[in-house]
Amino acid sequence: MRAVLQRARSASVVVDGEVVGSFEGEGLVILLGVTVDDTEAEAVQVARKVAGLRMLDGERSLTDARAPALVVSQFTLYGDVRKGRRPSWTRAAKGDQAEPLYERFTAELEAAGVRVERGVFGADMDVTLTNAGPFTLIVDSDDLAAPRQANSAI
Repeated sequence: MRAVLQRARSASVVVDGEVVGSFEGEGLVILLGVTVDDTEAEAVQVARKVAGLRMLDGERSLTDARAPALVVSQFTLYGDVRKGRRPSWTRAAKGDQAEPLYERFTAELEAAGVRVERGVFGADMDVTLTNAGPFTLIVDSDDLAAPRQANSAI
C-alpha cells in the first residue's frame, strides 16, 4: 500500500460537477494506492502511521491538530514504467480487492479521530488543493514492514 501525503491549506474533489469531499484550513490530501499483495493489516498500519505523522504546522499530526484528511483512491501509484511508453498496471489491485482496503484505511483514520473526506472510489475525479509548503511525503507499507538494523559503533 502506498500513500502520497500532501499538506494542504484547502482541498476538494469533484465528481460529475459535484463536490463530494472538501476541507478548508490545514489538513492532508492523501492519494492511496493498493497493490495486489496488500492486506487489511497493512491498511491499518499505514493509516496509523499517517494519522501520527508530524507534518502539519508546528510539527503536529492529524490527530494532534484535529485536522481533516481528503482521501482519494489512486491505482496509478502502482504504474510500472520500466518498459516501453505505456504504463503497466499489473501490481495495482483491482477494484473488488482495493476498495475494501481503501475503506479499512479510511475507517482506521476515523477511529484515530481524523475527520475523513473522500473521493468516489473508481470515479473520474477532479482534485484541487492549495499545497502548503509544499510538503509531500510517501508512506509505503513495504518500508514500514522492513526491520531496522541498529547502528553499532565499531
